[in-house]
Amino acid sequence: MRNLVVSLLIALMVTVSGQAQPKENQEDFYQQLDLLMRIFERVRSEYVDEVEDKEIIEAAIQGMLRSLDPHSTYLNPDVYQQVRVQMEGEYGGLGIEVQMENGVVKVVSPIDETPAANAGILGGDYITHIDGEAIMGKTLTEAVKKMRGPVGAPIIVTIVRKEESEPFDIEIVREKIMVRSVRHRIEDETIGYIRVTTFNMQAGQLVEKAIRKIVADLGDNMDGVILDLRNNPGGLLDEAIRISDAFLDRGEIVSTRGRRRQNNNRWYATSGDMLDGLPVVVLTNAYSASASEIVAGALQDHRRAIVLGDRTFGKGTVQSEIRLGRKGDQAIRLTTARYFTPSGRSIQERGVEPDIELLMPRRTNARRAPRREADLNGHIKNDQQGLDREGEIEETKTTTSSDTNVKTENDKPQEAVDVQLKYAIKLLKNMSNLPKAQMAEVRP
Repeated sequence: MRNLVVSLLIALMVTVSGQAQPKENQEDFYQQLDLLMRIFERVRSEYVDEVEDKEIIEAAIQGMLRSLDPHSTYLNPDVYQQVRVQMEGEYGGLGIEVQMENGVVKVVSPIDETPAANAGILGGDYITHIDGEAIMGKTLTEAVKKMRGPVGAPIIVTIVRKEESEPFDIEIVREKIMVRSVRHRIEDETIGYIRVTTFNMQAGQLVEKAIRKIVADLGDNMDGVILDLRNNPGGLLDEAIRISDAFLDRGEIVSTRGRRRQNNNRWYATSGDMLDGLPVVVLTNAYSASASEIVAGALQDHRRAIVLGDRTFGKGTVQSEIRLGRKGDQAIRLTTARYFTPSGRSIQERGVEPDIELLMPRRTNARRAPRREADLNGHIKNDQQGLDREGEIEETKTTTSSDTNVKTENDKPQEAVDVQLKYAIKLLKNMSNLPKAQMAEVRP
């Protein structure tokens, strides 16, 4: 292993020396590499317990990537295989999307109808222990690996929730997770409802299939479609583009800009709107992230849909998966570009602002504001901060939520009502009564 490290350092030195850099910069680079090697040797020879060279090197790689931003990470062979299976839409585990925050695992959102969702895991929960073992000090990949296991095997996770005064344990039985990324149904006899829970490799195809089924079932009685992207943590860029294209007839969908020319790209809609101009409402909340924001931003900028709900998460960066190793069985996810909506907006850090802000009623003792990209340590700043969609400086606004914690006479919460969905249905019903020429001009 020592020979491997030395070879890597020599390769780095040769690469840097071949680049046009000032002499003092090269000397500083060599000194830093020498310092890294000295520390590595000290740990190997003098640490209180014997350590594996592989573990030290992986920790150094993770530390380097983690220092850049919250989304750059190293995927060792085990985790890389798990990630590939998840993106293909099938894997074994609990069914949660997670990220590392302050040394513990944060649940971005549970995937619908999975063991985690059925056990009551919520977006924003923190997992501090797995089967009694503390996560603090572990990498995200190590924590994910520990949560995966044989189908049918139980696992106990310790949860810290903002509304709860004490941590508590939840036992979950691992299952084979078949990610049902798209579901659809008919609402109020004339409204198509499509929910996308994650952007895996099947998402675009399933959305198109759902649209065709809804159109066939409703025919001329169709008043519009609700596209529900709430609690959707994102996924594959290609699938976000395909889903946006299903609702658009022309124009740009998204663009990316990075340091290197190959990271500067634009994607455009192909001819043919599958709904032929019927109105669309997109539902979002604070846990709609990444690919969800691409879709919401594109449809909003083209005035193809009304975005309703809460401001989105604010992850406006693109991670490239770069394979490593002779077998290509490991990789790094490296932030290589920012993405921009058709109007040139960067969503990074500030999210997609809804056209109609409508917040869900808060649970008793729930925190007022969910955590978003801007709250993550080391997040990439948005140099467009303070600009609205038209490029003008926006005034500071104070939003007052009218939602309340409703209780019965027995001091028990009433059954939750999806007020955002109900409002979207009412909105589409009202829009259906407008002349077609006026419908295209409707803006809240």
